[in-house]
Amino acid sequence: MEKNQYLDMFIDESTEHLQAMNDNLLKLENAPDDHSIIDEIFRSAHTLKGMAATMGYEDLASLTHQMENVLDGIRNGKIAADSHLLDVVFESVDDLEAMVNDIADGGEGKRDVTAVVAKLEKIENGVSVDEVAATVEKTTVPVKESSTGVRFDDFEITVLKQSKEQGFNAYYVNVLLREDVILKAARVFMAFEVLEQIGEVIKSVPSVDQLEEENFDLDFSVTLVTKESVEDVHSRIMKVSEIDRVDIVTIDADTINDQEQPSEGAVEAAEEILEQEDTKDDKPSTSQQKESKGAQGTNKTIRVNIDRLDSLMNLFEELVIDRGRLEQISSDLKSSELTETVEHMSRISGDLQNIILNMRMVPVEQVFNRFPRMVRGIAKDLNKKVHLEIIGAETELDRTVIDEIGDPLVHLLRNSMDHGLEMPAKRLESGKSEEGQVTLKAYHSGNHVFIEVADDGAGINREKVLEKAIKSGVVSEENGATLTDNQVYELLFSSGLSTADKVSDLSGRGVGLDVVKNKIESLGGNVTVTSKPNEGTTFSIQLPLTLSIISVMLVEIQDEIYAVPLSSIIETAIIKKDEIMAAHNQKVIDFRGSVVPLLDLTEFFDVPVTKEDDDFYSIVIVRKGEKMAALVVNSFIGQQEIVLKSLGDYLTNVFAISGATILGNGQVALIIDCNSLIK
Repeated sequence: MEKNQYLDMFIDESTEHLQAMNDNLLKLENAPDDHSIIDEIFRSAHTLKGMAATMGYEDLASLTHQMENVLDGIRNGKIAADSHLLDVVFESVDDLEAMVNDIADGGEGKRDVTAVVAKLEKIENGVSVDEVAATVEKTTVPVKESSTGVRFDDFEITVLKQSKEQGFNAYYVNVLLREDVILKAARVFMAFEVLEQIGEVIKSVPSVDQLEEENFDLDFSVTLVTKESVEDVHSRIMKVSEIDRVDIVTIDADTINDQEQPSEGAVEAAEEILEQEDTKDDKPSTSQQKESKGAQGTNKTIRVNIDRLDSLMNLFEELVIDRGRLEQISSDLKSSELTETVEHMSRISGDLQNIILNMRMVPVEQVFNRFPRMVRGIAKDLNKKVHLEIIGAETELDRTVIDEIGDPLVHLLRNSMDHGLEMPAKRLESGKSEEGQVTLKAYHSGNHVFIEVADDGAGINREKVLEKAIKSGVVSEENGATLTDNQVYELLFSSGLSTADKVSDLSGRGVGLDVVKNKIESLGGNVTVTSKPNEGTTFSIQLPLTLSIISVMLVEIQDEIYAVPLSSIIETAIIKKDEIMAAHNQKVIDFRGSVVPLLDLTEFFDVPVTKEDDDFYSIVIVRKGEKMAALVVNSFIGQQEIVLKSLGDYLTNVFAISGATILGNGQVALIIDCNSLIK
């Protein structure tokens, strides 16, 4: 079978199944007796195993098979699905993810998973999770007694004893080649070369001469003296191709008997694992359980490079501009046939536009899905109880933005759990529940998507932040005294500033929030922080939708035309001059019982005045979140769909202007960024 033909499909489907397993394992932890959840996890694992076996990724298939056995035990009520057991299953899923990522990067999906397989085997055989943790180090690598009876002479025993005194380990290593091996002697030579790089081979069975002449079946064994661990020796030999398995027994030089090999303790360990191997062999093999992929869903999908979508979007933008010009020409010529044709073309291009835009939009759910599992792990590390609530996962963002926001959100979530939430005992003292709440929320507002990470912790300690900022040289002591609370909180985004008392795996190095700020700003967004003592902290990220084609209302400001995005507009109105009031040196109006600030765009954009004021003002009411503003314009032209073009590299950071567009008559109109105006 030509693997490359199906590789992309395999990687996509494997990623989906792993995500489903992560999600359902988290649900299972809260509802361990819910058989429907166990069935879902089992189904995902079984499908993944079938796909991996079909594609020839045996390591992936065998680990999934071992996981399946444990899941089957949970399903049949033989094994209890407690938190400790799920830690082992999560560890298996992590290994599976690493293998799939390796395959996606062009690798073969190889990984040393002997440690986690040993844990799963023991759990399957009724050993408690605590006992597994205590004994797993002794049997990390599968041990199997070799059929070759090895004897050590007095000299070899002396070498083994002296090596032990000098801090060396002695291992009995049995190597089994694959049945389809082509050059046995070459594989033996490569294995010996690997072993001699890390230690000394003091004996081999068969002898080196017999091995060179290929005078052996498929397995051979060596006695190795080295300072490396069992795991290192195992992983190094397994890197030689066409090797099926490697079994290692630690030799105790003090108790060794030259008539008996391996040592008594090693034989017991070998027999114990042999029993497990025998019980495992009774079960159906991976190849017998391959799953047909034909039964999976009928949805047909095709993967398209994002660059091609960008090219398609650019071509369509030109088409939209030409459509606008044709509409202008048909209205000037008043030709009914031309008008009908242009109207039909407008409808068709409108449908085409929606399809192209939707092709680029992806729910933020793709990023959010990996966080519940991460939060569970961090909460365990911190010994805190944390509940993660996700709101608005269906909110859609442009694919290019989706790819970039994962890392900033990881930083913010870790920050909330480490710095924001208190320890359970301290929360109880403060009259809160011992379980902390972290909320991840996404929603649309205007032409932007907002993502908020909020916690109900202790809030930000103003004095502590200021003290650290002064100590780090971020702000001077004189300036620090004049800063407002929000300005102090903004100092957290400074490079090198950390409020952690000690450096840990999670925090304390002063990198994190400055990285978040830089990344969000590089995407054309911004990040802010608000906090209340003992109530919690909220980080808010504002991101552009990056839609190239948007609906706007065209307005006239003197003789110039500007575009106001429809998504920001509440309504338009005409007010009398005497309805305008003043408050705090700011013009305001009473809009449906709310006091709304009035902004004259002629003054704001410094537009040359060509029209005289009259007693009536045309206003556009715009909103960002809960805040509103009234923009004074000269007249309304009407609604239109326009192409959003950036202002280019020469006009970066122009305040309150998000871009420009070319109208049907060839004239350029600037697009107003209402969010910036209100802010």
